[in-house]
Amino acid sequence: MELSNQTLVNHFILIGFSRNLQFSTLLFVMTLIFYILTINGNSFLIFTVIVSTKLHTPMYYFLCNLSFLDMCYSSTFVPKLLTDIFSKTRSISLVGCLTQMNVGLFLGGSECFLLAVMAYDRYIAICSPLYYTIIMSWRVCRYITVIGFTGCFTVSTAPTMIRPLVFCKENTLNHYFCEIVSLLEVACGDLSYYKITLVVVGTFAILSPLILILVSYICIVISILKIRTVGGRSKAFSTCASHLTVVLMFYVTIIIVYMGQTKSLLSYNKYISIIYIVLTPLLNPLIYSLRNNDVKEAFRQTLTTRSLSNIMS
Repeated sequence: MELSNQTLVNHFILIGFSRNLQFSTLLFVMTLIFYILTINGNSFLIFTVIVSTKLHTPMYYFLCNLSFLDMCYSSTFVPKLLTDIFSKTRSISLVGCLTQMNVGLFLGGSECFLLAVMAYDRYIAICSPLYYTIIMSWRVCRYITVIGFTGCFTVSTAPTMIRPLVFCKENTLNHYFCEIVSLLEVACGDLSYYKITLVVVGTFAILSPLILILVSYICIVISILKIRTVGGRSKAFSTCASHLTVVLMFYVTIIIVYMGQTKSLLSYNKYISIIYIVLTPLLNPLIYSLRNNDVKEAFRQTLTTRSLSNIMS
């Protein structure tokens, strides 16, 4: 049947999670707590880096960008999830759905890119410390940020803008937000263009940064093993451990959802996505803060300075 002869979908129904009252209450409370901690934790990290001049280095500049991305990424999906948990309809308009999808793809791609840049930054700092200030100058950092985010925005939004998705029959998504993989399951017409594009974009936005991260850390490990003192090795490994923890959590789940599109996994995508939508944005500031002495010391100094200022005033 011709698409023009079919009624086009103007909204979607999100199945979300179980409507069991006990499960819904637990999910709402836990998600709300995690979301509040995510916003507060990332805000604390950004505030500390901005206020403390000691942390005005490329490493913490990129860390601020990561925290900002995490807040935006979580805020794109979690408020809608919280609203829908006890809702009877759980609906979202077509425009809202496509907007949520494109924003999510852009932010997710940007985070992949940023994690790769942070790995490269650590590689230069550990393997070529004498050239660090030259290679990672503030001018270079700004160029990397602008070019990277612009590229991610173009790659994530251009395919669906060039050839918009058409929905003409099924409007029920087995998910709690509008994810491209779930939308392709209910889209009409020939979907080969979108599936090929998803693989190409996934390779560019997910696998390419991951390869850069792995190469960077292989070089870092080789460099660390050359350090003679045990204390020096421990300090170097500790510097990179937090970043690797975040990378593994984020990338493993992203790859499973976007690159491992098998029918057996599709029904579990909404559960897997909880890790990179809710948990990773929460753990980022905790890992970087609690495992980083510079951040903790800067925060203590900031609190001490402000307390003295209040007392004197």
